[in-house]
This record gives sequence, C-alpha cells and structure tokens, in this order.
Amino acid sequence: MYAVHRLQLCLSIALNALCAGGIFIFPLLSPALAAHSKLSQPQLTTIVLAGMMSQYTVAALVGSVIDRHGPSLCSLIAATLFSCGFGAFAFEIYITPDNLSHPSQTSFYRLVFFFLLAGLGTVFGYFSSLFAASKAFPNHLGLASGTSMALFGLSPLFLTVVATNFFMSATTGLLNVSHFMSFLALLMSLTYTLGYINLRQINVPADATSQLETASRSLDQALENTPLLVPDLSAVPGRQPSDPTVKQLLKVPDFWLLAIFCVFILGASEMVISNIGTILMSLPTSSTESTPLQSIASASAAHQVKFISIANTFSRIAIGPLADFVSPVATYLPTGAHTFPRKHRISRFAFLSGSAVLLFSTFIWMVIGVTTREHVWALSLGVGVGYSAVFTILPSIISFMWGMQNLGRNFGLMMYAPFTGTPLFSYLYAFISVSNSQDEGICEGRSCWQKTFGVASATSIVALFISFILWRRWIGRI
Repeated sequence: MYAVHRLQLCLSIALNALCAGGIFIFPLLSPALAAHSKLSQPQLTTIVLAGMMSQYTVAALVGSVIDRHGPSLCSLIAATLFSCGFGAFAFEIYITPDNLSHPSQTSFYRLVFFFLLAGLGTVFGYFSSLFAASKAFPNHLGLASGTSMALFGLSPLFLTVVATNFFMSATTGLLNVSHFMSFLALLMSLTYTLGYINLRQINVPADATSQLETASRSLDQALENTPLLVPDLSAVPGRQPSDPTVKQLLKVPDFWLLAIFCVFILGASEMVISNIGTILMSLPTSSTESTPLQSIASASAAHQVKFISIANTFSRIAIGPLADFVSPVATYLPTGAHTFPRKHRISRFAFLSGSAVLLFSTFIWMVIGVTTREHVWALSLGVGVGYSAVFTILPSIISFMWGMQNLGRNFGLMMYAPFTGTPLFSYLYAFISVSNSQDEGICEGRSCWQKTFGVASATSIVALFISFILWRRWIGRI
C-alpha cells in the first residue's frame, strides 16, 4: 500500500508540472484570435501579458499558502483558476460571431481577465509540484526539484503536440481555440483535483514557517554546495554575505545593476516568447505551396514553441551542473574567510555574460539576416537557452551576494525586473507593429519588428557591460 501511495504522489507531482504551462502556448492562439476576433497586436499583447505578469505578483502569497496549508491546497486552487480561466476563455470565443468587422472591446477585456486567471493558476500549479517534490523526497532534493522544473519546462512542448495533432481546423489550418481551451479547462480540472487528493499525503508541520526555512536552506545547499571533488582547502580572506533588510537592499548599487540586467535580458526574452506567433505571421514563407498565410504561420508557431520549450528544458538541465562544477559556491569558515569545495575556474557572472552575448547575436540576426519564417528557429533556440540560463544561475548569485536567510524574499524582489521589462518590450513591439500595419489586422513585413529587435540588441549590449561590472566587483568570490 505504501508503494501505491508513493506512486500516486509521484504521478501527481509529474502531472502538475507537465500541465502547468498552458499560458506559454499563446503563440498558437494568436493567429486564430486575430482572424476570428479581429484583435489587434496591442490587444493580443495585453492578453498574453495579463497571464505572464500575473505570475510574478502572487509568488510570495502562493509560498505563504504552501507554508501554512501544504501543496495540496495550492493544487485545488490551481484547478479552480485554470478551469474558470480557460473555460470562460473558450466560451467567450465560442459566442463570438465569425463575421466581425471590428473587435469587441468588452469581449477583449473579458479575455484579458480570463487569461489573468490562467496566469495565476500557473503559479499555484507549478509551486504545488515543486514544493511537493521537495517535501516528499527530502533526501534527494536536487533530483526531486530538478525533475519538477524539467517537466514544467517541457509543458509547452507537450501541450503544443496535443494542440497541433487534435485541435487544428482542417478548413482554415488554424487552431480551434474554443475546443482546445475547453480541453485545457477539463484537463486542468482533473489533473489538479487529483493532485489535491494525492498531495494530501504530504504533512504540513505545526511550525510550518520554521520548517520551510530549514527545507529551503537544505534545498539550496543540496543544489549548490554538494562537493563533487576533493575540496580546495585554501581559505580566501573575506566576509560572509550580509542579510540586508529590504530598505538596505534597495540602497545597494549591485542590486540595481543586477535588476537592470534582468529587465533587459528577461524582458526582451519574454517579449519573444509571448509574440513568436505574430512575428512569424509577419514573414513570408519560402514554401511554394498555396496554403493560406495564417495557416502556415500557425503551424510554424507550433514548431517555434517546441524549439523554445526544448531549449529551455535542456538548458536548465545542463547549465546547473556545469555551473556547480566550474564555479562552485563558497563555504564560509567561522573566521569569515571562504573556501571553495573545488577549484574555482570562472565566475558565475560569466553565465550571465554568455546569455547577453547569445541574445545580442540572436536579436541582431533578426535585424540583418531574417527574411523568411524558416530563419526564425535561431531566435527560438537562442531565446530559450539565454532566458533559462539566467533563471538557472540567478538564485545562487543572489544567495551569495546577500545570504541564504532571505533568499526567497530577495529573489522575489528581483522578479519585479521581468515584471517591468516584459511589458516595456512587449508594448514596444506591439506599437511599432501597429504603426507599420496597413489595416487593423496583423502587421506583415520586417518593418513590424526590426526596430524592436534593434532596441533589444542595444539593451543586450548594455546588459553585457553590466555583467562585466558585476564580474569585476565580485571577482574571486562568485
């Protein structure tokens, strides 16, 4: 019986992670929404941003719910939010007539709200899987959390395969949005309700807050401080990282440098992830087949979502262990000096620099080299790798700079950087696209996004120099 319960627990942890990425396949929806509901690029951008940005605003609240009530309640809340968000979205599209000449503003506002609910469900669903894995397997924290993260990264790929194989319209070649969103609502309801039942096996300790802090510290130590080789016992003089208050942290120049880096890199990356569908629609295809433009764009968007998902997942799997090997995190001695468990070969800021270089190369390629949608695969792979590399490295950098005790709080504060950068870059893209449109439909031609990627290239260079400054300031320590 115990083995059956553990199997049920593992199944729910895996399914909760694998089904949590529904909002990230919006590029599959955007061509169909533009054709059916006549939504403009700024309206499409607003809908997807409602889902993307809502994740960052409630992370602390979701963590608090897990602290006090465990991951099972989060799974139940996710079931409610997903079923309401995706279900209402499907119904709204279903009742929208096909012969619209102009978009309905009230319908647009409702779609924004429904996608916001789905974004909130994403946080509850993902956190229920991640923290359930960590609590259920305390002796294998790295493997448990890493597997959950990897499955979450594969979620857009899984849902894209389902969408393209079962929900594409045979007549238009576009995604049948109402049917697919209804399917998502049903799938999420069943998955996360099952998660609520199975995850109740994980007990919530009476002193939940102190226990969570202990588990969090153990998780980070397991991920970052496990020595793989014989330790380098040569201690380096220094001091332990401080544990500043929020007010003190906001006065630290390095915090703002790192935040600006994240605004530029993560904001530009999420702009691409959210709008890859309409970027593709703006370009011609080299195919000679007489297939409708939007049909080809929808199929191409599915491939790009898969590329981003695969690159994101394998980057997270590869970069974490690589960083641990070439750039081990220091251990502090009682004297205040720090020592590395093995030879420290390169700073972790090098991974941030590498991401900036990769994204600059990708964005400049869009400006000068891309002429058909067959060339856009480099953008998807580059953004997938660069975006996930920053998220993989960032927690360990923050923990070393400002200590482990309030790592969650400090990381949460840093997440206001993409909360700021994503709408900046997304609306820049949207309004430049609209200014180059011939009518109220989706913009066509390189001019729709060329200036946007020019700006993104410039900000990537700025981010690169910021990473060099931080690298120099923390040389030999991170």
